[in-house]
Amino acid sequence: MACISNWKLLPQGPPVWICGDCHLGNLGPVADAHGRVKIAIRDLDQTVIGNPAHDLIRLGLSLATAIRGSDLPGVTTALMLEQMVEGYEGELGRKHKHSRNPPSSVQRVLEGAVRRRWHHLADECIEGVTPEIPLGERFWPLSPREQRAIHEMFSAREVRRLITCLQDRDEEDKVKVMDAAYWMKGCSSLGRLRYAVLVRIGKKKHKNEKYCLIDIKEAVQAVAPHSSAARMPRDNAQRVVEGARKISPYLGQRMLPWRFCNRSVVMRELLPQDLKLEMDRLTREEAIGAARFLASVVSRAHATQMDHKTQEKWRAALKRDRYPATRRLI
Repeated sequence: MACISNWKLLPQGPPVWICGDCHLGNLGPVADAHGRVKIAIRDLDQTVIGNPAHDLIRLGLSLATAIRGSDLPGVTTALMLEQMVEGYEGELGRKHKHSRNPPSSVQRVLEGAVRRRWHHLADECIEGVTPEIPLGERFWPLSPREQRAIHEMFSAREVRRLITCLQDRDEEDKVKVMDAAYWMKGCSSLGRLRYAVLVRIGKKKHKNEKYCLIDIKEAVQAVAPHSSAARMPRDNAQRVVEGARKISPYLGQRMLPWRFCNRSVVMRELLPQDLKLEMDRLTREEAIGAARFLASVVSRAHATQMDHKTQEKWRAALKRDRYPATRRLI
């Protein structure tokens, strides 16, 4: 896909909260506080109020890249992008918003997510279920200032309420920080705050004792194109959480904006069911089915912010501009 030098060439949708970086890795199974799991947008660092067409284009680029990795012919890419737009348009104006059945390639990931438990997450993130975070290449020790800030944060009522909100917990449960470390999670962590905090819920060695892993991530200025008339929170953490609650409520209800060492951060509990959607070596049918379904997921996230009339107008604009836009983008 060619670089788009003028965003005004795109169909102009109603300004709504968008993901801002809607690629395959930012979609996947997400669990809510009641244990339900569905495919949704799972990373909202770049969320802004903007043109929903931007999410559709980013998703198309990501899907086209996945197709190239599967050694499928170019005509499959064209068919996949067509089905992506069809899937997106199909959700607009629908009165009954029940979830469509995912294709087999997505269903396998969803079923695997539902079966996951705490020990799977612990093995992946902290290399075991023992109540400590192993220092090394990925986890670095905290400074005294950071340690104090962590303990102050987890003594706050709002943080405690966030941790005890899951269905198998009680708001009267004790919350204790067991260990914490700076989390060097790829190049994107460098120069930014990123922490892993291991928390015990309930009394030690009690039958209801549980552990959870909290991710604290610095919220930075979004670079995604946004509406000039948009009224968004100036604080980046508040922007991320507000956007998440609009377009990915399963995730948004488990997030909290905070000030940490004079920086804006977002904290959320990592759940075993939250997975990145990795789609390697797709067949032609899997690629086309996945494109249609994932576009419908993104469309629902946008459509819930529009009334029925606005959805119909946006769908009409997409149909009107689809083929000229396709020639410009491919």
